[in-house]
Amino acid sequence: MVFMQSFPRVLGALLASGLLLLAAGCGTSGSGAAAPQPGQLSIVAAFYPFQYVAERVAGPHAAVTNLTQPGAEPHDLELSPRQIADLARADLVIYEKTFQPAVDEAVEQSGAGEVLETGTVVPLQPIATEHGGDDHDHEHDQGGTEEGGADEGAAGPADEHDHGGLDPHVWLDPDHVAGIADAVADRLAEIDPDHAADYAANAERLRADLTELDQEFDSGLKSCERSEFITNHAAFGYLARKYGLTQIAISGLTPDTEPSPARIAAIHSEAREHKITTIFYETLVSPAVAEAVAGDLGLKTDVLDPIEGITPDSRGKDYLEVMRANLTALRTANGCQ
Repeated sequence: MVFMQSFPRVLGALLASGLLLLAAGCGTSGSGAAAPQPGQLSIVAAFYPFQYVAERVAGPHAAVTNLTQPGAEPHDLELSPRQIADLARADLVIYEKTFQPAVDEAVEQSGAGEVLETGTVVPLQPIATEHGGDDHDHEHDQGGTEEGGADEGAAGPADEHDHGGLDPHVWLDPDHVAGIADAVADRLAEIDPDHAADYAANAERLRADLTELDQEFDSGLKSCERSEFITNHAAFGYLARKYGLTQIAISGLTPDTEPSPARIAAIHSEAREHKITTIFYETLVSPAVAEAVAGDLGLKTDVLDPIEGITPDSRGKDYLEVMRANLTALRTANGCQ
């Protein structure tokens, strides 16, 4: 079989990817607290999307610390005693339960007072099995679904960090980011009522930017040759659901999950069936597996960024710019008009 001949290439890519991830995992402690100036609040965000929201909403009235270093994979975050102490001292902590188990535990241990757990604002959705925008079921090898399930041998939610069968990547839907921004503004207004009007105005400006982004995605993905896209990490379920796309993931919700031979064979079949042109990978994870799959099929590779962190390699300096780069990549890969 062609697949059996090509699998050694994919296996070699998995080994190389694992080594790179192991090396990266050695540096996952956070960057420490940004010292607030007199009169400023101290906000601790678990990882980049919440840092972005906090900085936009708080403006000059707060110093925002990101627990996850730029370039580190946030799922694998380990916290130092100093960072746990920073949580206890913060005026506000923003995080999402289940996404980073170390943060969940640290929030409980630290006794942090003011905490915004974003799942109370945007409830997490189950890992769906339906088409991104269709009502009918679409089977992908018994659970190796577009929304991030996994077949036998490709670890799914039960085999990864315990997401409880829920997809944590809510920030890839701009509407959800706007909802979190409003919640941050409300919480900051309670903590610092003297600047409540500023927080509300900043959240409204961010909402306007996110509405514009949403409209760009809606119009940009409305007329395409295909709705399916293949990515190495099942991070794009909310984006797919929002804009009528179908995510087909090589791995599950955790990006370093190794796909089984059966899953790789299924991906080959999906790519041919849907006339896929591009296999997507992301900036914080080795592209080796995506490149191996693309090489087997004679396809291109490109970046689709789940925006879990911003690095010098990111296609933009902030959330809005990277989301627009994602839109360009999807439009190119899917032949959109």
